[in-house]
Amino acid sequence: MRIRREPPIQIKSPAQLELMREAGLIVARALRAAVSAVEPGVSTADLDAIAEREIRAAGAVPSFKGYHGFPATICTSVNDEIVHGIPSPDRRLAAGDLISIDCGAIAAGWHGDAAVTVGVGPIDDQAAGLIDACETALWHGLARAWPGNRLTDISHAVEMSARSSGPYGIVEEYVGHGIGTEMHMDPAVPNYGRPGHGPVLAEGMALAIEPMLVLGQRHARVLADGWTVVSADGSRSAHFEHTVAITAAGPWVLTAEDGGRSGLARAGSGQAAGEPARQVSSGARPND
Repeated sequence: MRIRREPPIQIKSPAQLELMREAGLIVARALRAAVSAVEPGVSTADLDAIAEREIRAAGAVPSFKGYHGFPATICTSVNDEIVHGIPSPDRRLAAGDLISIDCGAIAAGWHGDAAVTVGVGPIDDQAAGLIDACETALWHGLARAWPGNRLTDISHAVEMSARSSGPYGIVEEYVGHGIGTEMHMDPAVPNYGRPGHGPVLAEGMALAIEPMLVLGQRHARVLADGWTVVSADGSRSAHFEHTVAITAAGPWVLTAEDGGRSGLARAGSGQAAGEPARQVSSGARPND
């Protein structure tokens, strides 16, 4: 009988995590710049240009542009669009819309990846609740990114937080992922499931955790452009993502400007690593 082995998960050295932190901070700044420009009448192509300028000004390269043919620097997903929306000069935001902006950057060969959902001007209470539930679920998942935990401890924390927030649909077809020298690596990180399963988390691993919630049923479909994923029932959606490094000191959220301190405190973690890369075990072994 053939024994099925899990694929190896890339382990980063302290110096490599420092490089990932640089990529993460570039992503954070690009997202902040794009979000600050969100207002009625702005096109999603305008937001894309802002993010690309920020990334290239920092000496980095957009992760998404050209990835399997994707034509833009960011994904801009509006209302019922869950992920992978393509920026367009013809897509102009309207008051009350929700927009998810997903951004990635490569610095010195290392990737950062993060996403945020915001309202366009004032939004209704239902939409605001959806955004809050999705972001809160992300931070509950990040708070489980400790050495010795199992991968699905993160998944379970995301799911339980989302379900406790309301009757939201948790999108299952699209999941988080490992990240490092490539944007998408093993392992896949589902946003649901029982705890205590999957690989044991170890110092030097890095994951992109990204819950996607919808106001209706969880089912999704892909539009004719081959990229844009929408809710099957047309309900509005939210998507949040951060890249996190697993360290002896706790989760180090590489794409959060404060290292994750405020968000992890919000999740009741009680401790956040902040800037702990040098505390990663010297025995951490980088993959070739």
